[in-house]
Amino acid sequence: MPPVLAIPLLTIAGLAIGSFLNVCIYRLPRGESLAWPGSHCPHCQQPIAWFHNVPVLGYLVLGGRCARCRARISLVYPLVEAGTAALFVLHYLELGWTPLLAVRLVFAAAMVVLFFIDLEHQILPNVITVSGLLLGLAASLVLEPGWQSALLGAIAGGGVLWLIAEVYLRARGIEGMGMGDVKMLAMIGAFLGLPLVILTLVGASLGGALAGLAVMATRRGGLQYALPFGTFLAVAALAAGLWGEPLVQWYLASLR
Repeated sequence: MPPVLAIPLLTIAGLAIGSFLNVCIYRLPRGESLAWPGSHCPHCQQPIAWFHNVPVLGYLVLGGRCARCRARISLVYPLVEAGTAALFVLHYLELGWTPLLAVRLVFAAAMVVLFFIDLEHQILPNVITVSGLLLGLAASLVLEPGWQSALLGAIAGGGVLWLIAEVYLRARGIEGMGMGDVKMLAMIGAFLGLPLVILTLVGASLGGALAGLAVMATRRGGLQYALPFGTFLAVAALAAGLWGEPLVQWYLASLR
């Protein structure tokens, strides 16, 4: 499919799927059904008309407020929709119209959901991390990065974080990292393979360290301040999946 057709198609698909991801972000942490009831205002509980539910455009037309009760609608909704569309197009530009593109779009959607849920609730639902781990391993049987790299990536990714969490727990007597982060990085390893999961961990750790320093510099928290590490993993994983391969190749070439 030529870009002149693929880009508009993926933009529309990304907006529509982003609208569904908003449902996942809101309902999964609350244990609510994703299928029922239909879209409704979280304040007045009234159903949202279909023409007000058009991704991004509906938010702009309503001025960011519910059509019935006029309560504010979170800016997260249009950001998720527009961001998902942008990620879909970026993955197409990097991967082309290939079977791997479909797998990476599912991966990108999962990262968006995990980013926002962890940011607000500090949890990473098993329905995404564990299911994603299995899907990534299954896809690797026929697509990149190959089953060996995917399996090693899942083991190394989850294993390293588990070891760090275990050492911290034994040394300090408190949990420094949840098992959700462990399962999320194992999932990332299954989709991206061993080299890119290492790059993801390095990038997320650097991002988390910089954010921690910023928090302490603004006196909003100390060394015990809990940062949602899954949000940093999501950003680093998306960046590694899109642009990490040339960086890994450059690094390996420099070692030779």
